[in-house]
Amino acid sequence: MKQDHPFPPVAPPVTAHHAPRDIHDRIALRIVKMMRVVADSFFAKRYGHRAVVLETVAAVPGMVGGLLQHLKALRHIRDDRGWIKVLIDEADNERMHLMTFIQIAEPSRVERLIIMTTQAVFYNVYFWLYLFAPRTAHRIVGYLEEEAVVSYTHYLAEIDAGRIENVPAPQIAKDYWNLPDDARLRDVVLVIRADEEGHRDVNHDFANQIASGDHN
Repeated sequence: MKQDHPFPPVAPPVTAHHAPRDIHDRIALRIVKMMRVVADSFFAKRYGHRAVVLETVAAVPGMVGGLLQHLKALRHIRDDRGWIKVLIDEADNERMHLMTFIQIAEPSRVERLIIMTTQAVFYNVYFWLYLFAPRTAHRIVGYLEEEAVVSYTHYLAEIDAGRIENVPAPQIAKDYWNLPDDARLRDVVLVIRADEEGHRDVNHDFANQIASGDHN
């Protein structure tokens, strides 16, 4: 499957960082910051391996949100205003990030075990969170994507400094993002960072809509 353009936001982009407005936002931000500390402690500057594990988690929220929005639209017999497709597309896009980095980083058996465990725990936690607090769930994803943009920016800096080899881009990435034949890792990180910026803006916008009562 090819992607003809970067992941599109459904509304004009919000600022790069959403300043917490209330206790719900502050809780969401605190959760994400704690997750960032854990990731930094475990992976340090092994950005390729970090991406493999974190993109596994990142592919969960869109699928969960799309499922629950689908059921809600059916239950209330009303239009979903495009949310379902956006969330499912987000999940698939994050999955392609994972498929790309698996070829770049080649995760070890320990990291594969971490992937399975983390996904199992995160799926169940996020499902119940979205069921009862969808606004907070979207805000958490928005903040997670903010951190993802930061991580990929650091990744680019390491490549530019020559501390990470700028290897040729995997074929799966060239096909999906329509990259040129001579594309390299730096090109892949740039398009993935752009995707994450889109996911950041979409999820913050969805949280804002729920908070304002525009999408209940």
